[in-house]
Amino acid sequence: MSASSYPPGPKGIPLIGNIYRLFEFMQDPVGFFFKVAEKYGDDDIVYFKVGPRRVYLLNNPEYIQDVLTNHYGNFVKGAAWERGKGILGEGLLTSEGNFHKRQRRLAQPAFHQHRIASYGALMIDCAEKTQDKWQDGSILDLYQEMYRLTLSIVAKTLFGAEIESETKDISNALSVVREEWLRTIYLTNLPLHKLIMKLPLSTFRRFNKARNRLDATIYRIIKDRRASGKDYGDLLSMLLLSQDEDCNGDGMTDLQVRDEVMTIFLAGHETTASSLIWVLYLISQNPEVEARLWQELDKVLPGRIPMVEDLPHLQYTRMVFAETLRIYPPVWLTTRRPLKDWKVGSYTVPADSVIVICPYLIHRNPRFYPNPLCFDPQRWTAESEANRPRFAYLPFGGGPRRCLGEHFAWMESALVIATIAQRWRVKPVPGHPVEPELYVTLRPKYGMKMKLERRN
Repeated sequence: MSASSYPPGPKGIPLIGNIYRLFEFMQDPVGFFFKVAEKYGDDDIVYFKVGPRRVYLLNNPEYIQDVLTNHYGNFVKGAAWERGKGILGEGLLTSEGNFHKRQRRLAQPAFHQHRIASYGALMIDCAEKTQDKWQDGSILDLYQEMYRLTLSIVAKTLFGAEIESETKDISNALSVVREEWLRTIYLTNLPLHKLIMKLPLSTFRRFNKARNRLDATIYRIIKDRRASGKDYGDLLSMLLLSQDEDCNGDGMTDLQVRDEVMTIFLAGHETTASSLIWVLYLISQNPEVEARLWQELDKVLPGRIPMVEDLPHLQYTRMVFAETLRIYPPVWLTTRRPLKDWKVGSYTVPADSVIVICPYLIHRNPRFYPNPLCFDPQRWTAESEANRPRFAYLPFGGGPRRCLGEHFAWMESALVIATIAQRWRVKPVPGHPVEPELYVTLRPKYGMKMKLERRN
């Protein structure tokens, strides 16, 4: 392919080439994407090299839809997810091809809306127990509070009450796995990264020890459940009882169940915890939004806790959450790799290139969201949504790999927001830095210290 056939983009530096772009990207990935998209993005696609890798940044909903939906079979996830397989195995986030399709069929019943609705009371109970410990005027790191809350919810919806005595150990192990995974994920951009990750370094030893701790609990419960044959009404029961009617009627092996459980554990609470804390932060920074949210809650929930049946009436609450996911999408970046050459616009993207889709970037594109830095829940009226391209909003991905837990996340977040905001007002502590940290999820880099004020 000649140089002129590539989309516009930054060029390499003589003698140094493009290796420096890896360090530029690692230092400020979002800033780098915004810079190149603004300077070279007239065609909604930007080309550059990071070391030897050919990278194509997409900033057009039609191109993104082509990757995630129209030609999704030609794309696999990027190399960074290879590191994720060290903890998630071949779960839905990391598996590919026919195996992924079969796993999704098997896992789908566990996330049917009627099944998820049965978890509503549990979610509310966990939120109530969390805020019952709060005191008027106290200062807490609400990110840690939301992290513990969402972990409690996902643990109970997965396992019922079977791991209550182990919650602290499991929480610690998950934290170690998460931190060591995030700390080493960029190794996948280095030559010989698979060899590097086999070295006897302390970070890898901590990761393996924590993973083994989690595996011991998960496999023990799977064994006990297999022996009992009972449906306990939780997500694990659904995974164990599922059968692939499109194939030979077989279910999942213990290893496959383990991988999906670990995926739900990590993806099911980390992303929601991050989203909830950004909701609370943005509400605290926008008094008009806060007042309207209170008005809705006081009308729909006059002095009582929310219920699943209230959700259709909590429309503004839903809009607040939707706008938060626009400004702070929990998964801010995803990559794909074409298995065969891919035609996009007037260009041909060679096989094995890196396709970058950045929801953080496209969610702030003024073509689709005028005044994009403004927190405006009114963007999410039915009329406003209908006037935007479908793939200009990607908090849960899109296409056949769209997040299975999306309905779970919407319900959980709306119920938690309603439970907390009905009773509490939160304000960031003056001087405490608030800055998003760009790893696998978009979380507050320095936590989120907030002062609690009881509403009534």
